[in-house]
Parts: sequence; structure tokens; C-alpha cells
Amino acid sequence: MTSQAADRPEPAGASRRSKITPEREQEFFDAVLEQIRSCGYDAVTMDGIAASTRCSKSTLYRQWKTKPQFVAAALRSNRRVRFTDIDTGSLAEDLRQAARAAGGGAGKDTGLLQALGHAVMEDPELKGALREALVEPEIAALRDILARGVARGEVPAGHPALEYVPAQLFGMLRMRPVVEGEQADAEYLVGFVEAVVLPALGLP
Repeated sequence: MTSQAADRPEPAGASRRSKITPEREQEFFDAVLEQIRSCGYDAVTMDGIAASTRCSKSTLYRQWKTKPQFVAAALRSNRRVRFTDIDTGSLAEDLRQAARAAGGGAGKDTGLLQALGHAVMEDPELKGALREALVEPEIAALRDILARGVARGEVPAGHPALEYVPAQLFGMLRMRPVVEGEQADAEYLVGFVEAVVLPALGLP
């Protein structure tokens, strides 16, 4: 059976998701996120995604009633945390590793954030999905790294700089393309950690 046949409208009463495999669903999600990065959120349409994935538009509307709902689902499907496996036993080295990991995906994530910028501010569901997928999990993982450093006695629990480390790292990741016109790649972020974050925490 072709993918187009699999995507034809279902008979009345059929399960809304019964005809779409997880692999096919992920194909839709990957397509919409790639088109947002390439063309911007406003230029992406359900018609365009249907054409690029060779499915009927009705298939997409059966699954997701609106474009914001579709994009929100796509963002949640790509939820990931790059820092969960970082635990070298040294807070300074953990932060360097986190900087390398963040810088490794800088262009892809920053492009998506920039492309979604205005739409995110207009749609609460989209904003929540973006935070859930790309922001909150990694902030939480970074705070866990800091908490382990405190537990090991590397930094005092009440150190005032601890609160600002996630915003520093992610702020630099997002803002360097705007301020300097270049991505905050791994080398740049490691340099930032060594020049700014570690001294602020009193670490060598």
C-alpha cells in the first residue's frame, strides 16, 4: 500500500490515528520543522506539508485541527535533553561538556527559535510546546549539574551566581547570532564558560 493510500480519509467512526504509524507521524513532524527553519513559520501551510510528505491535507487536519496544534505536536515529538549523561565528577568539566553539547546543535535550534519567534508570542499552546521541547528539559538538566557540584562542595549552596548560569549559557547561545551575526558554536561557548561562568562560580 502506498503512503498516499494509507493517508486517505477514514470511514466514519474509525479511529482518528489508526491509519498513521509512528514513523509516518514523525515524517510529518520532521517536515514541518524543517520547513519552518527554511521558510519561516508564516510561510508554512498544511497544503505545503501535505505536498512534501505526499499525503492528503485531510489527513493532517484529522490529526491536528490547526497549524499551531500541528507545530506544537512536532515540537513535543522532538523533545530531547543533551545534558542528562554529563557527570564527570567535576562541576567545571561538566559545564564545559554542557557548553560543547549546546554548541553542537546551535544552528539548528537557534534557527527554529528565531523562525517561531513572533508566532510563539501570539499562541500560548505553541509557546508552551516550545518551552517544553527545547527549554525546560535542558534548564532542568543544567540545574541538576549545578546541584551535584554544590553537593560535592565545589560551590557553596548559597552562591549568588548559581541562579544565573542557565540564563547565561542559553542567553549567549540565542543572542550571539543576533548581536554578532555568528552562531555560538561549541568552541565559543566553552570559551564563554571558561572566561565568565567558571570565574563567577569561583572555579578554576
